Amino acid sequence: MSSLVLVINSGSSSIKYQLVDADSGDALAGGIIERIGQPMGSIKHDGLDGRTKLEQPVANHEAGLATILELFASHGPQLDASKLTAVGHRVVQGGTQFTGPTLIDDDVEKAIDEWSALAPLHNPPNLDGIRAARAAFPGVPHVAVFDTSFHTTLPAAAYTYAIDREVAKAHSIRRYGYHGTSHQYVSRTTAELLGKDPSEVNVIVLHLGNGASATAVRGGISVETSMGLTPLEGLVMGTRSGDLDPALILHLGRVAGMSLDELDAMLNRTSGMLGLSGFSDMRDVHSAVEAGNEDAVTALAVYYHRIKGYVGNYYAQLGHVDAIVFTAGIGEKDDIVRLNSLAGLERLGIEIDPVRNAVRSDDARIISTDASEVTVFVVPTNEELEIARESVNVVRA
Repeated sequence: MSSLVLVINSGSSSIKYQLVDADSGDALAGGIIERIGQPMGSIKHDGLDGRTKLEQPVANHEAGLATILELFASHGPQLDASKLTAVGHRVVQGGTQFTGPTLIDDDVEKAIDEWSALAPLHNPPNLDGIRAARAAFPGVPHVAVFDTSFHTTLPAAAYTYAIDREVAKAHSIRRYGYHGTSHQYVSRTTAELLGKDPSEVNVIVLHLGNGASATAVRGGISVETSMGLTPLEGLVMGTRSGDLDPALILHLGRVAGMSLDELDAMLNRTSGMLGLSGFSDMRDVHSAVEAGNEDAVTALAVYYHRIKGYVGNYYAQLGHVDAIVFTAGIGEKDDIVRLNSLAGLERLGIEIDPVRNAVRSDDARIISTDASEVTVFVVPTNEELEIARESVNVVRA
C-alpha cells in the first residue's frame, strides 16, 4: 500500500504543503502560498526541478489548491490522486472531542467549526484548506491531525483552572495546550535517540519559535504543558506575552480605557519580545544586545527566567527527567538561548557543553556534557512527517 501523504497546513492567508513518504520519512516536494486574498500572492514550490517562485494573485484557498496542483503538474513530482494514501490536515483546536487523528467527513468538519470559538484565528482557515482539498481530492481519505490531541492526556490537576466550576463547564474552559504534533514527534524521537521505548523515559520539550511552549512528557504521555485555553499562556514569545496576572487586563480596562479588542491585540500582537525590546525576531534582539540596548538585555533576561521556571516546575512534576530537548526555529538554531535558558541548573544534573552547543547542524544531537545526569538534546521538529504518519495509521487501521 502506498504511503504518500499530501500534508496541508492552511492559515488565514497562506497554505503550506508537503508531499511526504510516511514510511521512508522523505519529503518529496513542498512549498508555500502566501498573501492569499491580497492583490498579489507569493508562491514557492520545491519540486523536481528545484525551487520555483511566482508572484500572482491567489483569490482564495480553493484557488490556492488549484495553483498547488498546477505546480506539481508543471514542476513535479506528478501528483497522482490514485497513489495518495491520504491528505493530512493540521487543525489547531479539537477540544476534548478529538483525542487523536480523525478521518474527515461532514460531521467532523462541523465539529471543527464548532471548536473555532477557542481558536478563532486558526480553525476557520484550517477549515478553508480542508474544504478546498476535499473538493480537489474527492476520492482520497482526508485526515485531521489536531494540535491539542497530544495534550488530552493531561490529568485534571494540570488542565483545571481554579475558577467557578459551573462557568468553566458551561464555556469549555480548561487547559488544552498546543504544538502537540511537534511535542509528540520530538519526545518520541528523543526516546529513540536514548535507545529506549517512549514509555520508559521522561522528557521536557522546549518548542521555541515565534510561538513557544514547554511540555512535560512522562512515558510518552503529555502530563503538563505551558499553553492553556489559548496559545497565549506560558512562555514569552515573539509577540505574545505568555503568563501574566489576569487582573492586569481588568486594570488596563479601568485605568487606560482599553477595550477587549485592544487588549487582545496588545497581548497577542505587540507584547512578548516585541513589546519588551522592539524586536520580535530573536536575531534582531541579539544584535540589539550587542549594541548595548538595555531593553533588549532585559527582554532576554525575562525570556530565560520564564523558561527556567517551567523547567523547574516540570522537573518537580515528573520527579525524574531523562532528557530536555530544544526544538523549533529558536530552539534548533540559537545556541545563545539554549545556553542561557539552562544556565545555573547544574544542581539539577543539567550541564550544557558550550562546545557541543555552539555546533551548527541540522541534525539531532546531544549538547550536554558527558557528566550531565540529564541529557540535553537539540532535535529538529518535523510536524509534516508526524501528520503524514498519523494520517497513514488512521487509513490503514
